[in-house]
Amino acid sequence: MEDPPRWLATYGEVPRHLAYPECSLYDAIMATVRRVPEAVAYDFLGATATYREFGRMVDQVADGLASLGMGPGDRITIALPTSPQGVIAFYAANRLGAISAMIHPLSTTPEVERLITLSRSRFALTLDTLYDRFRGALGRTPLETLILTRVSDALTPVRKLAFWLMQGRKIRAVPRDAPVRWWKDLTVRAYPPAPRPALNTNAMAGILFSGGTLGTPKGIMLSHRNFIAEAIQLATWVRLEAGDRILAALPIFHGFGLGALVNVGFMTGCRVILVPLFTAEVVGKLVRKKQPNMIAGVPTLYEALCRDPSFRRADLSSLKGAFCGGDALPAPVKERFERTVAKRGGSVKVLEGYGLTETVTGAIVMPLHAVREGSVGVPLPDILVAICRPGT
Repeated sequence: MEDPPRWLATYGEVPRHLAYPECSLYDAIMATVRRVPEAVAYDFLGATATYREFGRMVDQVADGLASLGMGPGDRITIALPTSPQGVIAFYAANRLGAISAMIHPLSTTPEVERLITLSRSRFALTLDTLYDRFRGALGRTPLETLILTRVSDALTPVRKLAFWLMQGRKIRAVPRDAPVRWWKDLTVRAYPPAPRPALNTNAMAGILFSGGTLGTPKGIMLSHRNFIAEAIQLATWVRLEAGDRILAALPIFHGFGLGALVNVGFMTGCRVILVPLFTAEVVGKLVRKKQPNMIAGVPTLYEALCRDPSFRRADLSSLKGAFCGGDALPAPVKERFERTVAKRGGSVKVLEGYGLTETVTGAIVMPLHAVREGSVGVPLPDILVAICRPGT
């Protein structure tokens, strides 16, 4: 019998093995809805929804998408910032057995057409402001149905008015005869209940694109089990609990944002603070106002926060986790951030990790209780790592 991996000695109270439900990602999210129906699921620029409301919206949009012809095995390209529409559409497609291909909302027209073709998407969802980038795909790719949403679709009435006065008036209107469907209709009209397909937990649930070392985006096919397992592993590792507040300031077209922040939060019953546009000023103000328990980002996030006046004045005692990935975190940035947190009532350390899109995101993360400088940590439960000699 082989000796157990030496890294298990660093686990502390974290179990070596975890239990993963044999279900679809939609079913896993709906289990949270039943467990904490009145807890706040998301906060988007002040607009909130409870888990009960969130679950109803997912089912409503699923019924609407089914009425447009979406069914098991279909693909939908979602090109949106971190927003309720993008998240709801992801789980609604999952409810139907469809597959979401997540792409950067600012992809160029050639990139849009290439990625839609690569993913074989019959459906696409994007912002009305990006209509011109997508309309050509209707004739040159598998795309048949283009769905548009407005930023204001997810805002409170006061925020809608403010958005219209500041930016909405400047947006060029989509032609009335444009061959598109509207997100608003999917959320308010009555549709027949969509049938529930039998879904295998190992079936494909999403496609994330990764350039890797070659620079040309490749579609990474991820299963329901991939998303579920990663959420359970990370939530256990960082000791997330229902009611915790997660600042989701990373994009949902990336595994770090979609998997390690949004999906982990919803599967755990957290309040997920959705941030559609990242700037240090925006994040600093949200940290000060919303007092999240967990933040995560790339090194540039922590470097920018150290310079932001709002962050440096915030009460940071609520922070119990700060995680960094995507690149090496310079020691001076880490030290500056941790000094700032200490001055504002907190004690959290920035913990680094390593992951890849093929594992949704983080696979190796620093233990909370065993920080080692210059290390990215150890494998999460049920993940095995080997060091191999190239060419063998």
